[in-house]
Amino acid sequence: MSQQKRLFLLDAYALIFRGYYAFIKNPRINSKGMDTSAIMGFMNSLMDVIKREKPDHLAVAFDKGGSQLRNDIFPEYKAHRDATPEAIKIAIPYIQDLLTAMHIPIIEVSGFEADDLIGTIAKQAEKQNYQVFMVTPDKDFAQLVSENIFMYKPARMGNGIEIWGVPEVLAKFEIERPDQVIDFLGMMGDAADNIPGLPGVGEVTAKKLLKEFGTMENLLANTDKLKGKMKENIEANKEKGLLSKTLATILLDCPVQFNEDDYELSKPDVEKTDVLFQELEFRQMKAQFDKLYNPSAAENETSDGTDEKTSKKLPAKKTNEEQFDLFGFSEENNDEVKSNSFYATLENTDHNYTYVQGDLGVKLFIQNLMKQTSVCFDTETTGIDALNAELVGISFAWEKGKAFYVPFPENREETQLLIDKFKPFFESESIEKIGQNIKYDLKIVAQYGVEIKGKLFDTMIAHYLINPDMRHNMDILSETYLKYSPKSIEELIGKKGKNQKSMRDVALEEIKEYAAEDADITYQLKQNFSPILDKAETKKLFDEIEIPLIPVLAAMELEGINLDVPFLKSMSVEMAAESNALEQKIYETAGEKFNLASPKQLGDVLFDKMKIGGAKQKKTKTGQYATGEEILSYLANDNPIVKDILEWRQMVKLQSTYIDALPNQVDTKTGRVHTDYMQTVAATGRLSSNNPNLQNIPVRTERGRLIRKAFIPRDENYTLISADYSQIELRIIAALSGEENMIKAFQNNEDIHKSTAAKVFNVPLDEVTKEQRSNAKTVNFGIIYGVSAFGLSNQTSLSRKESAELIDAYYTTYPKLKSYMANQVDFARENGYVQTVLGRRRYLKDINSANMMIKSGAERNAVNAPIQGSAADIIKIAMINIHKKLMNENWKSKMLLQVHDELVFDVHNSELEKIQPMIKHEMENAFKLEVPLEVEIGIGKNWLEAH
Repeated sequence: MSQQKRLFLLDAYALIFRGYYAFIKNPRINSKGMDTSAIMGFMNSLMDVIKREKPDHLAVAFDKGGSQLRNDIFPEYKAHRDATPEAIKIAIPYIQDLLTAMHIPIIEVSGFEADDLIGTIAKQAEKQNYQVFMVTPDKDFAQLVSENIFMYKPARMGNGIEIWGVPEVLAKFEIERPDQVIDFLGMMGDAADNIPGLPGVGEVTAKKLLKEFGTMENLLANTDKLKGKMKENIEANKEKGLLSKTLATILLDCPVQFNEDDYELSKPDVEKTDVLFQELEFRQMKAQFDKLYNPSAAENETSDGTDEKTSKKLPAKKTNEEQFDLFGFSEENNDEVKSNSFYATLENTDHNYTYVQGDLGVKLFIQNLMKQTSVCFDTETTGIDALNAELVGISFAWEKGKAFYVPFPENREETQLLIDKFKPFFESESIEKIGQNIKYDLKIVAQYGVEIKGKLFDTMIAHYLINPDMRHNMDILSETYLKYSPKSIEELIGKKGKNQKSMRDVALEEIKEYAAEDADITYQLKQNFSPILDKAETKKLFDEIEIPLIPVLAAMELEGINLDVPFLKSMSVEMAAESNALEQKIYETAGEKFNLASPKQLGDVLFDKMKIGGAKQKKTKTGQYATGEEILSYLANDNPIVKDILEWRQMVKLQSTYIDALPNQVDTKTGRVHTDYMQTVAATGRLSSNNPNLQNIPVRTERGRLIRKAFIPRDENYTLISADYSQIELRIIAALSGEENMIKAFQNNEDIHKSTAAKVFNVPLDEVTKEQRSNAKTVNFGIIYGVSAFGLSNQTSLSRKESAELIDAYYTTYPKLKSYMANQVDFARENGYVQTVLGRRRYLKDINSANMMIKSGAERNAVNAPIQGSAADIIKIAMINIHKKLMNENWKSKMLLQVHDELVFDVHNSELEKIQPMIKHEMENAFKLEVPLEVEIGIGKNWLEAH
């Protein structure tokens, strides 16, 4: 069977406007004073699609004169839109000339919008067995999505592409069929297009009404089932609702015809594109364009495996990983970027990389090394597990374009002798050491008895503080900031798998070029990031928290924690027996045996055979019933079999993820479990734990808590201590908001949930019921995350109305909280970011989005990020200070784990009494707030007992 052909249809104006506004703070102006931002933005998106996807067929649709039909039935349609920016008006002829020169069809019909043209063509092509991708950021296109028609949201600002098929559309809009997007848009209206919608119906209400009525027409025919103001509003505006639905409907019968031959992607008329690039002064884009369409012509290029037979299609190098659409390529002259390359590379860039060997060579090199004030170094090893990898070589750089590589012998003793010679450098307090993910290098050299001292600079962490939402691996950073594409590790040792070579198998000349390049690039990134850290006002956070934390985390990871493997083995046997018994019970209730792990079989039994949940059950794209946790949780209270299935799933997950997996993660050399802490994953500043992830062990269920019992002290001479910040996020929000009632409660050491309940429910403190305290606790913690009445009613036994009343009473009790939250959102709107008590920034690019769903998510982050981020900053300070004391005062006890607001220690029994006040003091005094920080300490023979 032949492979399905793929057609890409681009929504020109949506991409042009998007490109223009991406450059709004830093417009691209050429020497003639012309603003070329819109052209560059559109071309970046177009070339990214071509490079990444290599489509068979492609066309671009433009509006011409707006929609005659919509204007006829509703003259106010799009009437309030601002005038098109001048730069966009100027851009259109250039973009169309470029498309013509590239032999890309322009679809344009007077009186029809691009949406309608794309819709018509998409449906025609689908009938001809094409897969169609509508390239647009506009959500309205979701109504057209089908099994073979997809929305393709292009990459932007470091974020990857998004492809919406039927499942994604159903999930995004919470509907059963994509065509219900029309009803959704009709009900809630669209401010951007001036579509009125139904009064009082926003996104949440529209989704709710669709769940109940399915369509606009059905809703309008059953308004008797509505109540109050909503009923009045909708009955009075039925015609407006139907009109809105018509306006939101994309037409599928425009006077255009899909032409397979015309739309086929072919080679451009390079002479014409060159003239246009020259006039626009798009020097670098021309280089990228040449590389894209004619890789064989690139100067000094080595063969990259391009298939000559696919001259019509494009090279497949790094298609998925590379973020081409960065909206940030500088168009200034760059001598290092040769005319035929996307990026500079080893092959086309002047560099001086040498290796250092022999006693004399090493001696002279170290003499030179010791004269430097700032040096980048990078270790090459036999693997990524720092505890078991062996050193193969170290590269050094302290000048752009120049680097050195020192190979290390395979013999352990000889390597030890050689690295000992470098100890003066590594232990020098006066030489700054630069690295990318330098914690790994610290752990590698620690295996050889070398401690790294002096100032550190980690480019990965620097970039994390500059742009926390982007990826931070060296290739991405190099391509983004240096326009340089480093040599891939796979070019040296092959892809992951049994045939992958070791770095020891690579020829010295090859490894020297690769390793020295890493050091050189990292050194250059440091020079790039240092001034940006100052500009973003995060240098203090970098120097005083994130960098000092690196050796702390390295020490914790090297130490690891002891695991009671026999306990987990016996727990596994018990869990298997329990889950098996529950499985049999489920089969008895269902009246048949089936594969519980098969969503299809489970859906058929629950919804076809047992008729649980009524007739209207959600189905997936493939036509089978949806049986995800959200669906089943909703049905669990009324259906014991569903409750049993959820419990069985939880047991199976616990067993596979932790009970059976943890013993396999015990290091054979140390006999302990060593997690990796990552500083650059969570945008809030929280640490992440990996291999194994010890921060995700469930603690809300009894079985989940039991897993903590498997973590035990080093031996009988040690005891575990757990030190946990009590309600730190609530204390932070009380302090930052200046909410006196809450501050007073904390200062008086009251039970904050009981105190809140007393105020909110207006009862004396000693008369607060258990349920009232529980509800107050849910609001206390939920308010930080923007809990709604709907969300609160789902988490408690309260109705939606009672939940809304409780939230109103809460804000009346703590009035400053609401104004603080509003101020945070206003600050984010004005500045584009919010920050923690220590200046950690969370950038919120969607805070002014026209999409209400996206905007409200950014608004929640505006409130939450400073709270969660401040808590993360505070515990990091505590960790640094405690580690310093443990080292400087030669304690036998060690800090082992950090799990959000909790620290776990392996404490020598002789130090048990005196270490507790030290830990408590350091944690409670890590940062001074108006509200006192409180730490609870527990001790035990295992983590569960200590916690």
